[in-house]
Amino acid sequence: MAAEQRPQVYLTTPYGALRQGLDVIDELRPEAVQVDLSVGTLNQEPGYLERVAELHTHLVAGLVDGRNVWAANLRDLRSKLEKLPAGTSVTTSVSLQHVPHTVEVETSLPVDVASWFSFANEKVQEVVALAAGPLESAAAYAKADRAVRTRAESARTHDRAVQERTAALPGGQVARTPEFAQRKEIQKDLGLPLLPTTTIGSFPQTKEIRAARAAHRAGTLDDAAYTQALRAEVASVIDLQERLGLDVLVHGEPERNDMVQYFAELLEGFVTTENGWVQSYGSRCTRPPIVVGDISRPAAMTVEWAEYAQSLSSKQVKGMLTGPVTILAWSFVRDDVPQSVSADQLGVALADEVRDLEEAGIDIIQIDEPALRELLPLREEDRKDYLDWAVRSFRLVALEAKPSTQIHTHLCYSEFGQIIEAVAALDADVTSIEAARSRMELLEDIDEKFHSEIGPGIYDIHSPRIPEVAEIAELIRAALKHVPAERLWVNPDCGLKTRGYAETESSLRNMVIAREEVLASLKVNAPA
Repeated sequence: MAAEQRPQVYLTTPYGALRQGLDVIDELRPEAVQVDLSVGTLNQEPGYLERVAELHTHLVAGLVDGRNVWAANLRDLRSKLEKLPAGTSVTTSVSLQHVPHTVEVETSLPVDVASWFSFANEKVQEVVALAAGPLESAAAYAKADRAVRTRAESARTHDRAVQERTAALPGGQVARTPEFAQRKEIQKDLGLPLLPTTTIGSFPQTKEIRAARAAHRAGTLDDAAYTQALRAEVASVIDLQERLGLDVLVHGEPERNDMVQYFAELLEGFVTTENGWVQSYGSRCTRPPIVVGDISRPAAMTVEWAEYAQSLSSKQVKGMLTGPVTILAWSFVRDDVPQSVSADQLGVALADEVRDLEEAGIDIIQIDEPALRELLPLREEDRKDYLDWAVRSFRLVALEAKPSTQIHTHLCYSEFGQIIEAVAALDADVTSIEAARSRMELLEDIDEKFHSEIGPGIYDIHSPRIPEVAEIAELIRAALKHVPAERLWVNPDCGLKTRGYAETESSLRNMVIAREEVLASLKVNAPA
């Protein structure tokens, strides 16, 4: 087909700035090109607006942020639009699949913050108002002005005590003392066997627990009855693990609706929605919390459940926390401060929880960071800055932990070979990583830089299939080729929340039996 007969081309370039390629676009001359000019992109790429203004094609300016939920500062965006060529069209920076449908149905949001948000429907209205201008859309601009002003002035946004606390933190990277080798010697007092068995944290969420949670939210089940139902489930989970012979137990997390939302509902600086669903992956949807301001922890969040579970067993029960990076990754974050600021605030808030867990007699605490790899920037030159603040925020959580407290972390959903040095830099005492589906290939990346104990996932919880004893034993032996027995843990590769109890019990029983077979082959007595 001759060039003059080709279809008209509309080129979209969402999800950040084009650091290279604008000259190629100019050469190709598509009929129109869309560029991401959202607040986050322009903060990261100063001068990008001026660069795209020089393109010799019809420009479609993605000024309204399609990836976050903040109401647009229409006057600021209009001033940017006026710096672009006459006739420039307006759109969102990306597709609107990343944000909820509409703010109108969120009747439970605090009155003082509801006007700060813009979901998909509202973003379309912002595009129309931005294109029309402040004279033709005076009401929309006045509404945007109020949102910008009240958000900037709100005590929800700015907490001086939080800011002073994080300002007093040491700069750069922080380090727990003493070093791992000394902590490992001290932690021998935990009395754990060789190849200790544990699970990642959550146990199946039964229909009864889900019904109790729904009834409690609806007000038809009072606090006392709800707590009684949760305690019964915790007791059942502890009893099951003891019968199976697991070494380090968990309470099963029946009280948690979600590993991020649960904490967001208990931390200052967050709000949550009732209907703000977005697609997470596949058919799974989630309601991301929204970070509205400086973050702090007004009261203990997990201590009651960890302490109760520990009272039911003479074995160690892990305290379970979600780490700063994962909380931010699965929330809508602020656009007025760098994510590193919120990460530091979360780090010190969760450090308070670590202290309270220790005081309650919890000697093993797991800080989950499944999203560590997920937030890794696509561009290699951006990765160091991200990994620096991500590792720092995790270290802040454990910074003041006692040497005798064994800090675990768990990472899943990704191949971690690419960032193995950053995983090692977390300086956890025990690191569990999803590894079953790759049949331990990940462990080939483990070298002398990775000093902690490690629990590679020994069976895949994403499948209802119950692994055979021989299969699990084979994977344990494969792991032992890369990790010495004194550093190896045996556990599933992720939480058990989505599985049923029948398959969970059978799979864990086979895991314990497989561990005992491997121990016997090593001529080491299995624990009684």
